[in-house]
Amino acid sequence: MAQSNSDSLSIGVDIGGTKVLGGVVDREGKIVERSRRDTPKSGGKDLTQAIADVILELHEKYPTNSIGISAATLVSSDRQTLIGAPNIADWDGINLRNELFALTNLECVVENDANSAAWGEAVHGAAKGIDHVVVLTVGTGIGGGFIANGSLYRGAHGVAAEFGHIRAVNDGLPCGCGSHGCLEQYASGTALMRHTREAITKNENQGLKILSFGDGTLNALRGEHITFAAKEGDPLAIEMLALTGHWIGVGAASLCAALDPEVVVIGGGVIDAGDLLLEPARKSLKENIRFSNNQKIPEIVAAKLGNDAGLVGVADLARR
Repeated sequence: MAQSNSDSLSIGVDIGGTKVLGGVVDREGKIVERSRRDTPKSGGKDLTQAIADVILELHEKYPTNSIGISAATLVSSDRQTLIGAPNIADWDGINLRNELFALTNLECVVENDANSAAWGEAVHGAAKGIDHVVVLTVGTGIGGGFIANGSLYRGAHGVAAEFGHIRAVNDGLPCGCGSHGCLEQYASGTALMRHTREAITKNENQGLKILSFGDGTLNALRGEHITFAAKEGDPLAIEMLALTGHWIGVGAASLCAALDPEVVVIGGGVIDAGDLLLEPARKSLKENIRFSNNQKIPEIVAAKLGNDAGLVGVADLARR
């Protein structure tokens, strides 16, 4: 058993598409031990068992009663039940707290992954010490979290802050949620890729620099290729990141009208582009925010914790 004060430690487990990553986290947000398993494609009980294995491995060395699970699902307000798991097989509707207790004899709380990442950034990252924070996690889709008066806001049923599904365009593109015109159809990493593919299809020559980071074909295009090319001054790549930033600013303006945050934190894979993305987002926010002559415009900043945000955040939430 590791020699440490268990009261100062907690265990967080972040479930992703490829890995189940666990960590023992201290009160300063430092990860002192890690454990991982591959995410079973079968989902369901196999995935629950993988999470239990990670918990037991870490708990054996660092016994603690604070255990949190971060999952890309809709989670009930009691932080136990998965009320929507569209991307994970055989997980819809299960009480994950009860299933893990049966396997580990340990209590845990369950949080939505975007909420967990938002809390990590609020407590130990880019928004540390700030009481009113909007977090947008821009990846395949757009996740979100809202910190109000220093507390994570979950809503009446535990499903608040699904910011990727606010309406950005009336009668716009169809979304996987069943609606049309959702923000993530225009401001996500997936949208960045779609916009870039469309531009290169219209004029292949303007995409040569971007495609050179892969095998020269559109089939090999990846999001980071756009960032690499933009950092080397490629006009199309810069334009595509600016377009994504514009839509992030549009969404942020709507959120500011409703929530009045002090700061908007942008995380996710696209943040590697830095100011090539953030400056257009700031410009767009200023252009689209209501009452801009009188209202203080929140700062848009980059997330700091990277891929550890969810793990660190849910470990801290487990203590509360």
